[in-house]
Amino acid sequence: MEQSIPTHKIAGEGTETLLFLHGIGGNRHSFDASLAHFAGRFRAVAWDMPGYGGSPLDGPLSWTGLVDALRRLMDALGVERARIVSHSMGGMVAQELAITHPDRVDSLVLSATSSSFGSADGSFQEKFLAARLAPLDRGLTPADIAPETMPAMFKDFPDATAIAGAIEGMAAIPSETYRAALQCLVTFNRRDDLARITAPCLLLSGGKDEVAPPKGMARMAEAIPDARHETIAGVGHLANLERPDSFNAAVEGFLDEVAGRAAS
Repeated sequence: MEQSIPTHKIAGEGTETLLFLHGIGGNRHSFDASLAHFAGRFRAVAWDMPGYGGSPLDGPLSWTGLVDALRRLMDALGVERARIVSHSMGGMVAQELAITHPDRVDSLVLSATSSSFGSADGSFQEKFLAARLAPLDRGLTPADIAPETMPAMFKDFPDATAIAGAIEGMAAIPSETYRAALQCLVTFNRRDDLARITAPCLLLSGGKDEVAPPKGMARMAEAIPDARHETIAGVGHLANLERPDSFNAAVEGFLDEVAGRAAS
């Protein structure tokens, strides 16, 4: 059976591609403010993970399958190498791509993510998954869960429009997709492979993010050969929505830095 190309959004016509990967509760619209910002300089592309935004969910999600889907999108767009900007679960997809297919990555922004999920003995993953699946097992949908879940991700800058957009994004996720994404999420572990990420890397954390705290992201940066860590003060887990100007400025500064190094 022919495998599908993930749905996606494109802004700009630059010769270089800036590829945005959303988190478990988002979709291609999670980076609308970033696509608008970078469209004058890059071909900015935001994808939908399989099962999101109209992309078909062809069975269980796996990290290998997610990377294969991302590579299919890149191939369809004629992109050999991309600059990746990723958030949360999207950051895990980005790590997987950078580790298993380093030839496809020019540079990497990892925002509000982790190198592994849960505890070594699996107890945290088991409890997390049971708690997150329980509402779905009771017949609730992401649309039912979103109004409580998404506002809690914002901290010092709870913009009503941004919160509404975050709720709308999660509400659009099919229950089957959300279940599959949760089951995939808890299996991620690349902690011992971070040294294999060779692309220049910015780790970007929210100063008040309780999901991916700055301390953990700073440790990740120490383990990646060509990486630095930066924190956006006062924001929670969704810096790209809560403070898009600060998020875009941090990403742009990093891209300028990488470009300057390449030119020297």
